[in-house]
Amino acid sequence: MEMYQYTAAELSSMLKKKECSAVEVTESVLGRIHAVDDKVGAFITVTEELALQKAKQVDEKRVAGEALHDLAGIPIAVKDNICTKGVGTTCASKMLENFVPPYSATVIEKLERCDYVPVGKVNMDEFAMGSSTETSYFKKTRNPNDLDRVPGGSSGGSAACVSAGEVPLSLGSDTGGSIRLPASYCGVVGLKPTYSSVSRYGLVAFASSLDQIGPLGRSVADVAMLYSAICGRDNHDATSAVREYPDFAASLQADLKGKVIGLPKEYFGHGVSDKVKDAIMKMAHDLEQQGAVLKEVTLPSTDYALNAYYIISSAEASSNLARFDGVKYGFRAKDYNGLVDLYEKTRSEGFGDEVKRRIMLGTFVLSSGYYDAYYKRAKLLQQKITAEFHNAFEACDVLLTPTAPDTAFKIGENIGDPLKMYATDICTVTVNIAGLPALSVPCGYDGALPIGCQLIGAKFSEQNLLNTAFAYEQSVGGFNRIPQIR
Repeated sequence: MEMYQYTAAELSSMLKKKECSAVEVTESVLGRIHAVDDKVGAFITVTEELALQKAKQVDEKRVAGEALHDLAGIPIAVKDNICTKGVGTTCASKMLENFVPPYSATVIEKLERCDYVPVGKVNMDEFAMGSSTETSYFKKTRNPNDLDRVPGGSSGGSAACVSAGEVPLSLGSDTGGSIRLPASYCGVVGLKPTYSSVSRYGLVAFASSLDQIGPLGRSVADVAMLYSAICGRDNHDATSAVREYPDFAASLQADLKGKVIGLPKEYFGHGVSDKVKDAIMKMAHDLEQQGAVLKEVTLPSTDYALNAYYIISSAEASSNLARFDGVKYGFRAKDYNGLVDLYEKTRSEGFGDEVKRRIMLGTFVLSSGYYDAYYKRAKLLQQKITAEFHNAFEACDVLLTPTAPDTAFKIGENIGDPLKMYATDICTVTVNIAGLPALSVPCGYDGALPIGCQLIGAKFSEQNLLNTAFAYEQSVGGFNRIPQIR
């Protein structure tokens, strides 16, 4: 096997045993990027020189006998809305095309202390607004399993680069399913952590009460290892939780005896394809054979969740993106007459259609006369959805649902129909509304196209989710499948 074909956990073990060097691993993934990324289009920026320099430093530390983190020497790609000092952070937008942050996000500082190898920044929907990575200003990312199809979004580049074998691990962000949807479409593992468990400092905000950074990888152990490195309290982020976290990778267990797994009936209704339902139920019965107990539950407000999500997220986006006005940083229109004209032209030229659509929707629902009718009611529904999840977890340990209603659709198929595009998030948005953790794992294929299953847990129950997924992964012989790309 080539080095790029191993999982992060396997590479970490090989590096510790000195069966390979960090430079060899890095050269392998860079070679893979050069070989396939012109077809996949996952990367916006490849930091080749920086990666090789860091890998060399890790090898020198290992030779010197220094104690190193499990992630030392492991190449990791980063979604391009997470600030990286000295390396461009564009949010896949013309507005930030030339922006180079003077500081790094807290998650990046944590990874630097782990001696990770930074290989570059990956593509996304503009300002994380989209479900297909087709709204990027720079390029369209393609699904490595079928290059005519989307990788999902908004973290499409983060999922595609892992699926294609360009890196073993990546970071994405999830506001309404933006880690889990591309993980499902691309056939990798993606974790949306509990809101507040990972610092948002340095993440360019879309919807501050919903956004969460999380890991993607080709195995459960990989995701657990990266999550352990980035979670924890941060004084720069007042919303980050004050609590202790375990070593998630070291605590993985495959024992499911007596675990109650809930199947919310609303997630298996109209709009979910038969092949997806069959794959999810096959996984459920596999878990049952390992000792789990299946139980049907109900979450009645699920049908209204998509409406609430787009009202709340667009309202917050309208506020957060007001800072991009052509004055302080970022794109500025060339020809304008006065300050108001500068604002109008800069935002008209700098933002894409989807971003403008959500800003206008958010501004509308916050406006006088409509606030109570839309935003206030959406926030009340958020409380109801949260309460329904709480009730479900009094009877269940984990909820099992589809990650997406169907497999990846073709590039260009839905981009002209915003409502159809938004409907792809129907299985994921409730998790962000309630601030819960959720994990997407591959559970089957429809031809060459992966099908993803979503495991949802109570707040701060990531270990429970990871253990459940790990037990399933062991039973099916692993998820590490890299498609051929021609």
